Amino acid sequence: MRPIIPKQKMNKTEAAYERELDVLKKAGEVLDYRFEGVKLRLADNTFYTPDFFVTYPDRFEVHEVKGFWRDDARVKIKIAAEMYPFFKFRAVQLKKRQWVTEEIN
Repeated sequence: MRPIIPKQKMNKTEAAYERELDVLKKAGEVLDYRFEGVKLRLADNTFYTPDFFVTYPDRFEVHEVKGFWRDDARVKIKIAAEMYPFFKFRAVQLKKRQWVTEEIN
């Protein structure tokens, strides 16, 4: 049995993306996901908490949902992608009513 953890508050874009993940989960493309479900250590007293940790049948992905990118957020996700290469990192934005993803290497 999974422990019940109170959800953090999502912004409107994150909530809309959660609805998209729900559709993918019902279709069987995504096995599960967690909002702010993992916390990755980047350095002493420096952490990165991605918006969504997504489980696919064959991999784990980290999805960061942004309306727009600030330089510090982009730097953190790039560092995390270098330090944790066994996860696939994606930046997700809603543009013209379409979800656009960018793989972060």
